[in-house]
Amino acid sequence: MRGLNGPARKLAEFRGRPLLINVWASWCGPCRAEMASLERLAWLDETRYFTIIGVSTDDYVDKAQAALTSWNSTITHFIDTNLELEKMLGANTLPLTVLVDTEGRVLGKVHGAREWDSRSALDYIHATFKHVAAPADKSASNAH
Repeated sequence: MRGLNGPARKLAEFRGRPLLINVWASWCGPCRAEMASLERLAWLDETRYFTIIGVSTDDYVDKAQAALTSWNSTITHFIDTNLELEKMLGANTLPLTVLVDTEGRVLGKVHGAREWDSRSALDYIHATFKHVAAPADKSASNAH
């Protein structure tokens, strides 16, 4: 995957940790609306046991990079100009968020924007990942 705000990486390099993949595009209003909540999600102590990445389906790298700059993004993002990941993940609508286990198996897909740092979204994420990893601290696991 070609890096937008970091080096290129193979998707297989993320094996071994649960992975939340958010598929988005700079022109997608709902994608823009949920990006701040994904950033906040990434900074929560109770989410340190999984990795969050973004995958842009933009045709133009400069448009995707401009969006990341305007969002002050700290999450690692990649671009899928050939739409290989989009097709593999079944991203026929955007945004799409995919939860993947440590072996690369898809555990859940959420079509449409969400407030990813909300209690209901956190409960969904932890429930989906419950068999692949435990939350990082006891206070997080007591909340579920």
